[in-house]
Amino acid sequence: MSQNSTYNLYPEIDFYHSDTLKVSKTHAIYYEECGNPDGRPVVFLHGGPGSGCNPNQRRFFDPAHYRIILLDQRGCGRSTPLGETGDNTIDDLVEDIEKLRLHLGIQRWIVFGGSWGSTLGIAYAIAHPATVAGLILRGIFLSRQTELDWFLGQSAQFFPEAWNNLLDYLPAGERSTVLEAYAKRIFSDDITISAPAAAHWNDYENSIMRLLPEADSGTPAPDQIQVARARVQIHYIMHGCFVSQRNLLEEVKKLGQIPTIIVQGRYDMVCPPLTAWQLKQAMPHAQFQMVSDAGHSAMEPGTCAALLAATEQYKALHY
Repeated sequence: MSQNSTYNLYPEIDFYHSDTLKVSKTHAIYYEECGNPDGRPVVFLHGGPGSGCNPNQRRFFDPAHYRIILLDQRGCGRSTPLGETGDNTIDDLVEDIEKLRLHLGIQRWIVFGGSWGSTLGIAYAIAHPATVAGLILRGIFLSRQTELDWFLGQSAQFFPEAWNNLLDYLPAGERSTVLEAYAKRIFSDDITISAPAAAHWNDYENSIMRLLPEADSGTPAPDQIQVARARVQIHYIMHGCFVSQRNLLEEVKKLGQIPTIIVQGRYDMVCPPLTAWQLKQAMPHAQFQMVSDAGHSAMEPGTCAALLAATEQYKALHY
């Protein structure tokens, strides 16, 4: 197994095919395939909501073994229209994944999702269990009110400076309604209003992602990408990610036949570990690894190692 020693990821790889799939009157989703065209299919579900996929995400999988499929969810990345929140719910995304599976002629695949991608992966498996050969879930998020309350305020117990930076951008009179105040700005048609507000919103999550801070990664994303990411995320949060009325911990009990691996950072400040632990209790058959020296990011060394071990283990699955 030849891997990059820095993060223990597989070497960088390009896609061999990319395209868009029209999934509604409004939306077309971008997808790409890399690795082995005749390999075992695996689909990667990105986080956010709103983030989009990136080349490093291809590197969790052995390209000689896997047919690796990545997609940008509605309104994200290279999907169009960028930042569109109309006709954009978790049920829409679940059916987009299923449409892509059918479009690609895949019978069954492994579903790999982190953070919001774990929510989406769980929802997809509940809706289409016969198509899922295995689940790999990281940084578990179920969009319960307690989890949203943590993200939008209670995380200040550990990251007071990050929360204060988010508040400082707003007039004093709007700081008690952070979500609504940012939504008003980020959904403005005036890019000089929406772009800086989106950058502040996105920086907040980025600043609490890791156990240990990382040096600035360089050039920030273009304004249009920043705004689209923030719009989609706020749209979902304002609607409880369209799953807050469901009891996913009860619904996952029907997935006992699907091999499942759960990976969670012990010091995850975006998606606190309690949710992952509760998911494990609801899925007794699942393998569960609490990474002792990691926060939320999939790119932290301990989490990388655990996710790679999961994809290596699943090479033994026959589907």
